[in-house]
Amino acid sequence: MDIEKQINEIQGFKNLELLASQVVEGFISGLHKSPFHGFSAEFAEHKVYNAGESTKHIDWKLFAKTDKLFTKRYEEETNLRCHLILDNSGSMHYPKLKEYSITSLNKIAFSALASAAIMNLLKRQRDAVGMSIYSSKYEFYASEKGSERHHHMLLHTLNEAVTQTTKSNLTETYAYLHLIAEKMKRRSLVFVFSDMLQSSVEEQKLFEALQHLKYNKHEVILFHVIDKAKEQTFDFDNKPRRFMDVETGDFLDVYPDTIKENYQKAVTAYFSELKLKCAQYRIKYVEADINQNFSKILTTYLIERQKFT
Repeated sequence: MDIEKQINEIQGFKNLELLASQVVEGFISGLHKSPFHGFSAEFAEHKVYNAGESTKHIDWKLFAKTDKLFTKRYEEETNLRCHLILDNSGSMHYPKLKEYSITSLNKIAFSALASAAIMNLLKRQRDAVGMSIYSSKYEFYASEKGSERHHHMLLHTLNEAVTQTTKSNLTETYAYLHLIAEKMKRRSLVFVFSDMLQSSVEEQKLFEALQHLKYNKHEVILFHVIDKAKEQTFDFDNKPRRFMDVETGDFLDVYPDTIKENYQKAVTAYFSELKLKCAQYRIKYVEADINQNFSKILTTYLIERQKFT
């Protein structure tokens, strides 16, 4: 990655819970323009009607407003378990930033805010959430709970992950995904936030670990977090630059245009292989570009929750 000036005293989100709430409110207000039209006001209390189900609990008032069939859900029916997995390796802290906001995010901050927004929706729907964070070690694990205290503890942990200065160490993502898979005994909706940057030697191990997450019938969604302009398109001006692997410390001094074509081919090939493996293992793959908004993340959550329940 392009070396930038070392920044000390990194500040996290001033109020992660408030930012997450703003993201969710903006998303909900836009639902009337989406296939979920009419669903935003009470989506925690309704689910899409499926042909063949009893018509006893259809909300006909909502049908009159939306021309879509929804059935009423009761509190004991709404609970599900969700587990958030965050990659906090050195590469996830690209680009280096001093302060964070909705419009100023690196990969780990994007993942943290997206996770907090999902937690906000889970809280509204009375669902239980757990979390795992790993880097060069297994940093944090919390099983699924729905209490207010648990919610605030997870928010604090997310903010700490953003402000950490991760040392340059290799991260064996596959090893931690295996550990997490072993810990999760009850069927859950699993969201993985990672840039999936591994050495070519470890790619097959990584795919095997993703497959392991499907154990116990978990539904797994991979949010592939990237800075697309820099990490895939390689959008750098052609001035002498030093590109450094933040996890190994290896670097290359080069004019970007001299390696751009080969770089793009290699990255595109790896991303295509990743998508193919996810399809093979029935894992939903979602590209999560940090330069875009959170609509794709939250729409995916909403769709997968409907399918899961």
